[in-house]
Amino acid sequence: MLALPIDSVLPELHRALESARAVVLEAPPGAGKTTRVPWAVCEWLGGEREVLVSEPRRLAARMAAHRVASERASKLGERVGYCVRFEEVAGPHTRVRYATEGIVLRRLLSDPELARVGAVVLDEFHERHVTTDLLLVLLNDLSKKRKDLKLIVMSATLDAEPVARFLDDCPRVRSEGRLFPVNVEFLSKADDRPLEKQVVSAVRSALTQDPDGDVLVFLPGAGEIKRAQTALEPLAAEHGLLVLPLHGDLPIAEQARAIEPAGRRKVVLSTNVAESSVTVDGVTTVVDSGLARVAGHSPWSGLPRLSLEPISRASATQRAGRAGRTRAGRVLRLYTKGDFESRAEHDLPELARSDLAEAFLQLHGAGIERPEAIDFLSAPPAASVTSAAELLVLLGAVQGGKLSEIGRRMLDFPLPPRLARMLVEGERRGVGKEAALCAALLSEREIVLAERTSFGERRKPGFGFSGPSDVLERVERYHEAEDARFENHRLRNFGLDARAVDAVRRSHSQLARLVRSSAESPGSLDAVDIALQRALLTGFSDRLARRKRRASRELTLATGGAAELSEQSVVTEAEFVLAIDVEERLGTRQGGARVRLCSAVEPDWLLESCAERVAVTDELEWNDEAARVERIERLAFGSVVLEETRSKAPPSEAASALLLTKASNAGLFDFAKNERLATLHARLALLERELPETGLKGADSGALEQALAAACQGATSFAELRELDPTQALLGSLSGNELALLEREVPERLRLPGGRSVDVHYERDKPPWVESRLQDFFGMRDGPKLCRGRTPLTLHLLAPNQRAVQVTSDLAGFWQRHYPSIRRELMRRYPRHAWPEDGATAKPPEPRPPRR
Repeated sequence: MLALPIDSVLPELHRALESARAVVLEAPPGAGKTTRVPWAVCEWLGGEREVLVSEPRRLAARMAAHRVASERASKLGERVGYCVRFEEVAGPHTRVRYATEGIVLRRLLSDPELARVGAVVLDEFHERHVTTDLLLVLLNDLSKKRKDLKLIVMSATLDAEPVARFLDDCPRVRSEGRLFPVNVEFLSKADDRPLEKQVVSAVRSALTQDPDGDVLVFLPGAGEIKRAQTALEPLAAEHGLLVLPLHGDLPIAEQARAIEPAGRRKVVLSTNVAESSVTVDGVTTVVDSGLARVAGHSPWSGLPRLSLEPISRASATQRAGRAGRTRAGRVLRLYTKGDFESRAEHDLPELARSDLAEAFLQLHGAGIERPEAIDFLSAPPAASVTSAAELLVLLGAVQGGKLSEIGRRMLDFPLPPRLARMLVEGERRGVGKEAALCAALLSEREIVLAERTSFGERRKPGFGFSGPSDVLERVERYHEAEDARFENHRLRNFGLDARAVDAVRRSHSQLARLVRSSAESPGSLDAVDIALQRALLTGFSDRLARRKRRASRELTLATGGAAELSEQSVVTEAEFVLAIDVEERLGTRQGGARVRLCSAVEPDWLLESCAERVAVTDELEWNDEAARVERIERLAFGSVVLEETRSKAPPSEAASALLLTKASNAGLFDFAKNERLATLHARLALLERELPETGLKGADSGALEQALAAACQGATSFAELRELDPTQALLGSLSGNELALLEREVPERLRLPGGRSVDVHYERDKPPWVESRLQDFFGMRDGPKLCRGRTPLTLHLLAPNQRAVQVTSDLAGFWQRHYPSIRRELMRRYPRHAWPEDGATAKPPEPRPPRR
């Protein structure tokens, strides 16, 4: 066997395991820890005890087992094997078993003592999945009880000190150096071109610098891989390259094809699935986009989210390590050195950004009644802890702080809690097998090809038809695949993804075997569909949403906020729906919450199944449009209103108080437009300002508020207030002497010398004024004054056509300076009227008799 750097530290690791229950092993990428350490531990243990190796991905588990079996000249599945979802290659004599983290966790829950296991290896611990942290907690506790159980935590880029401290200051072993040197190159400046064009340039550079090595390109996701593959086609044709994708959704055979040696030079386009544990044979150049698509979860909205983020420096180091496995290598980073140095040292643990409900359910299953009190290696956010605990209570998995029978049954299914709860309810309603298919469809990749808009020969083109549930529509599509006997070419004609359909078929087969037949089938197909829709309700009741308008794609979510329904959804008519597949897209042009799959809900189902969450309220609310207090009788589920009745509120103290608040906010004079009240307020203010010695105060805010409050009694709308006059209440607060003073010094009306009586206009922040015909002021040398002669009135002097020819507060000056010229114009325009030369001494005309 080829010597690897890890070989030199195996004796030190052995000594550490003899003296301690746990060891942390640090080894750079390419050191060989994944393949050499588990076998060495197996030999040290002796006997028939098994070494269980936890890997973050199925691909890593398969390939590591293949490599070790090959090195030991053993048939895969005998001494060395692996176990991943839907696939196990192992037997009764398997001593080293590679398995995905989820498989290891389920084994630990079903066999809490791990009776036949002598050691557990947590490989690539730096990835810090939720399951990884969960395994660390549970295995740490188990190794304290079982003194013979050894725990090895391994990583290439791990900050080992906190892990060693968590494991009671266990020993740390480090392997230095990699097999071959790697030269890392950065961009001199940021490249703004599309990512696929940057990849083409980098691959062309790799071909120039290295005449025969393979190239591994790290990209964020399958979409970027597809675009890069298309962009590389001309270069591949020119150089005879084999361009291969590598990601978790590919079939095993295609994954193996990307990893294993090929007959010609290849370019492997990979997600971070190739970042750890996997050696892609022949790679000498790594092209690193520096990006990853990161799944997260919002504890506030309860929605999953997906974002494109820069990788950490530790992940960049992991990726670079793929280049120096078989000979000296080169790394082309599609970002600048400054960008690299500004990045986080390590990736944020998944525990800090994901839904913790499944982890908490598993902890309950392990007998831990208070998962929220668990001392994890890194404390999860308090909001995530709270939302996870609340979801388990909502699903009925936890009651009174303890795992319920429903919760125990949910643990029997290898599904997230929502889908497991839906499946348990499906069993209860006699549609367990059908619910298992729904769960398989929701847990696996979408079976409908995104680029297809046809549902096959039996459908009209496009998504124009309507149905009660996108999930039931997927069930029907899957049955079409069954009718086509899962033949690939026929599935493509139906617009179905053959690989996704196969994954659903295997998942359904597994789940169907676990389903119990505990109830009679509902009978008719319609009844089965309704039973499935109601089963979905138990798993997603908090995802209730309501259309904002008929046939609208805009939804109001029960959790608060809004979302948009996908144009591909068949649920085009239902008013109430469950938002089953929802995604908060951050860092993308789309933004916001998008509902990809939903299912119709009847309000009666909520009242039957979730009555405790339906709130009945009878409240008073202000209607801005109608400007009135209304009585709202409402049935609501969170932020979604199920039923609402609005009517004019009957008079009450509460209605009057609300009306008073709105009237006060609108402004005392603005809401009611009551001229008498405004005039009184201005008269009192003028009197207080000009004659302070009288002691009469203006209408302060308290008096005005009292007047308004009195007007609001028994009223419920602005319309009613406008019919009332709060002036009388304000006048009633004045004494007889104060009323006489008010009328004498700031009167409402004023008599002119010719006998004509005119209104005195009072306005806030303006001097008082009167208006009348100019002739009515004949014989007045000076204009009238208020407040004991201290406040002159502004006079609006009108022509016979009732239009002002002058506005003045100095009547004496008007007669001298302006009247002569105005007189000449008025004589010309109105010759039948008398226009004496001296207005100050002229006799005013007789007042006109009132019209009959």
